[in-house]
Amino acid sequence: MLERILNFVKKPTSRNIIVNTIGNYLNVFFVALFAFMLVRLMKPAEYGVLSVLLGIAYVLANILDFGTTASIYSYLPAMIEKKTKNLYVFLKTILFYQTAFSAVVISLLFIFFPYLDRVFFKTGAPAWELYVTTFSVLFLIWQNYAINSLNAAKHFFKSNLFLNISNLIKTVVLFAFIPLKMISVGSVIFTFGILGPAIFFFLLFFDKKYVFQQIIRAAVDKREFRFTYTLTFFVASQFFNLALRMDLFLLSFFFSKSPEVGYYGLAQKIILTIIASLVSITQVLSPNFSRIKTKLEIFKELRHGLLYLLIPAALFVVLFFTPGWVFNLFFTENFSQTASITRALSLPFIIYVFMNLPMLFLLYTVKKPSVILVANLAVFIIISVGCYFLIPRFGVFGPPWAIATAFSVNLLILSFAAYKEYKKI
Repeated sequence: MLERILNFVKKPTSRNIIVNTIGNYLNVFFVALFAFMLVRLMKPAEYGVLSVLLGIAYVLANILDFGTTASIYSYLPAMIEKKTKNLYVFLKTILFYQTAFSAVVISLLFIFFPYLDRVFFKTGAPAWELYVTTFSVLFLIWQNYAINSLNAAKHFFKSNLFLNISNLIKTVVLFAFIPLKMISVGSVIFTFGILGPAIFFFLLFFDKKYVFQQIIRAAVDKREFRFTYTLTFFVASQFFNLALRMDLFLLSFFFSKSPEVGYYGLAQKIILTIIASLVSITQVLSPNFSRIKTKLEIFKELRHGLLYLLIPAALFVVLFFTPGWVFNLFFTENFSQTASITRALSLPFIIYVFMNLPMLFLLYTVKKPSVILVANLAVFIIISVGCYFLIPRFGVFGPPWAIATAFSVNLLILSFAAYKEYKKI
């Protein structure tokens, strides 16, 4: 038994998952450390402004991905394996179009951000802090592009190493700012959104000078962007991301300024912590699915994928059976209701774990993002409508029912479509 476990751990996929999981959770640790530091160094109102501006930067960086993450994981691994001549053309084309499209949005934000802040965000931040936030979006986009490219090439150790060295240096910089009394909203955004990605690229440049040179010399070919594939997945992912926020939005709508919203928000953060392990696994599995050609390879990769996905599924089961005193130990008795909400949410997210298996096959093996768009649209509609009717009746325990229904429908749609595509191969 021990020998089988050791052999399982020694597999390249297992090693990559372990490395990626440790790296992702180390990144989560730094995020928590930054929050721990800043809430003690900044006034509550100042920290609130920082949270809003950083939130805008991170959300925009995610939206302005434009679905390129799927293209990178879907096409880059095979190009690297076959050493195709258009490898660097592909990398430059993705970067060029993503930057060009993002530049349009960022330019508009640069012009209208002060006005939007006055009428909507209402942070009252000076213009220079708004502009630093705007520029940081582009740096975060470039960093995400580089991380995805490294992961698709199975350089998980390097991507996590560079990212966490960057986190370590950001921590040192923040500590250096304290005696100089330079901790402010603007300096923190600059450190997180511009300095951090710049350090990441500095490390990457010295490790991959040849790749940088080849990308610079390469041509841009719009065919390599694969607009239909990329933008279809982009729309699909935005529907899903929005769906996962509708429960909290509608809770806030029906129970404005109620403590229940805070309990639910904390429960969501606990769920997202476990999802970090799922992301670590799917990032490693994605390049494997993109290289599948035969039914035998499909069956083998699906079996391996299912085995690895049992890990986050088991974590959600453990979370469901975690006693209340453990939650109270970490979050105090003031958030005691968080325990029951977290348990209610943990069960639907077990379904979410297994949704990823047919999704990986459809997106990266047969490259059918249109099916994922339909499935994610169904998730958005079911969660939105379900929460609208269930929250007034069941309060914070209404959304888990809507989420469970939505994820079940999504799993059925993806599984049925995957089975049909499997039969065609």
